[in-house]
Amino acid sequence: MLIDGERTVWDSLGIALHLAERHPGVWPEDEAARAWAMCAVAEMHGGFGALRAERTMNVGVRVDAKPPSAQLDRDVARLTELWADGLSRFGGPWLAGQRFSAVDAFYAPVAFRVRTYGTELDAAGAGWVETILAHPAVREWEAQALAETWRDPDHEIDLAECGGVTADYRAQE
Repeated sequence: MLIDGERTVWDSLGIALHLAERHPGVWPEDEAARAWAMCAVAEMHGGFGALRAERTMNVGVRVDAKPPSAQLDRDVARLTELWADGLSRFGGPWLAGQRFSAVDAFYAPVAFRVRTYGTELDAAGAGWVETILAHPAVREWEAQALAETWRDPDHEIDLAECGGVTADYRAQE
């Protein structure tokens, strides 16, 4: 949620659009890269249901994942295709070119899922995951997440349904 004065923007895509109206650099400057990034963000925002369900987001654990469904395999294949397309078309190291943009922010949670569950990717996808996880803002996000001691019981149940936790780096109470 973003509170901007009297205005509350509660949706992640709405926040990106709101910020883009006020700040340059949220989207790539290049018109082709910007159009691609907007499409990729919309796809992430409304898709990848199996990824979300079978590989729940958790920064601080490593999981021996249950076998993926056919739909999850399709989601991972689509991510691989999408990331390779952006990286090759716009030259990387970010998904839409030389600068971090909204599209990278939208896929950052996926990078954590890749690491958490040991998802295998092609070289381009694995390289982008390393790049995004090394970004200072993402590292700060990770540090804050690891320091948090509160656990959402429902999320812990969802996590257990995804596989067995093999390592837990989160702070304990």
